[in-house]
Amino acid sequence: MTTTAPVPTAPATSADRMRYGALIVLMLMGFLLVTSEFLPNGVLTEMADSLGVTPGQAGQSVTITALVGLVVAPAIGLLFPRLDRRSLLVWMALAAAVSNLLVAIAPNLVIVLAARFLLGAAISAFWSMSITVAATLAGPDRLGRGVMFTSAGASLATAAGVPLGVMLAELVDWHLVFAIAGALMALLAIALRARLPSVPAAQASSIRLLVDTVRRSGIGLGLVGHVAVVLGHFLAYTYVRLALERIPDADASSIVVLLALFGFGGLVGNIVIGLVIDRTFVVLSVFLPLVIAAAVASMILLSGTVIGVGIVVLAWGFLFSSWLLVVNTWVGHRMPDRLEAGGSLVVVGFQLAITIAAGVGGLLVDALSIEVVYTIGTVMLVLGGVLFGLSHRTRA
Repeated sequence: MTTTAPVPTAPATSADRMRYGALIVLMLMGFLLVTSEFLPNGVLTEMADSLGVTPGQAGQSVTITALVGLVVAPAIGLLFPRLDRRSLLVWMALAAAVSNLLVAIAPNLVIVLAARFLLGAAISAFWSMSITVAATLAGPDRLGRGVMFTSAGASLATAAGVPLGVMLAELVDWHLVFAIAGALMALLAIALRARLPSVPAAQASSIRLLVDTVRRSGIGLGLVGHVAVVLGHFLAYTYVRLALERIPDADASSIVVLLALFGFGGLVGNIVIGLVIDRTFVVLSVFLPLVIAAAVASMILLSGTVIGVGIVVLAWGFLFSSWLLVVNTWVGHRMPDRLEAGGSLVVVGFQLAITIAAGVGGLLVDALSIEVVYTIGTVMLVLGGVLFGLSHRTRA
């Protein structure tokens, strides 16, 4: 198994230091974007009542952000081929701020969905550019550690950001919750402009460039494995509530604790694995999917005990939270001259897998059972690990 030594396409920082201040600002952007993405989950009933729609219709405000990613992620480099990536992130933070503020004052669901389109674009642009910016802030030899900060923001949002939004919704009107999120995003845009260095655009993106990147030895195989891993995870996680309700002694409070354990495990896992990712990403890209598959299967096999499921959920969160960290580090080492193209393809695969998991998983749950869905998720995770193992056998 061989990998290519990373060659940065953007100016790297000096070898003796990392720009921790800028990396923390980048982490905060990931935190606020993911928190904003899932804010509707915590205020769904209040939103539906206020807008005069059903909870299912209000829930489409989350779905649209994933669908937008399928279009924006590969197109962002085409639309802004020469724009400095610091400026692009600043504009995306402002777009997210406008999105949240529009939702806060929206009189109907149509305006809400239009506003959430802006948020979906901002999220996809952020993840597509995060590898390039991390390479500049951390240096090519510590790319994985730099990416750890962006992934930590998402993990922190899962563990604390979304529950915080739910808590705020209990204290104030849901409109004000979105207004607060919008104000924080606007302040973040100022911090991004002040703390991030200039990050020149990488090689101009094009459809031909993306296709050529996929055709590189082992890259297409790895990307298919990435989609399989994310699909397997979200087939299970999207309907985790149904799996947890199978536990005989589980009540609403214990389910909340179990979901919090997933987020806590994700935050810890992101930090721990982030410290060693640059040396171990090849092994982890195979090991993580296989162990996550075992965890997903255990959710069904150990459904008779809260403690057993709690241990499984903690391990599941610990491992999957690091997947984006692993696959982005893989991009940095296997496609060092195509960081933006590789990052875009990773985001497209992520959003495609989420969309399929939510749609197909729902049909399978209704037509068959949660056990069947979790079994398919386990198989997809194993397949993803195998495909990544095969992709490493090709010479970069």
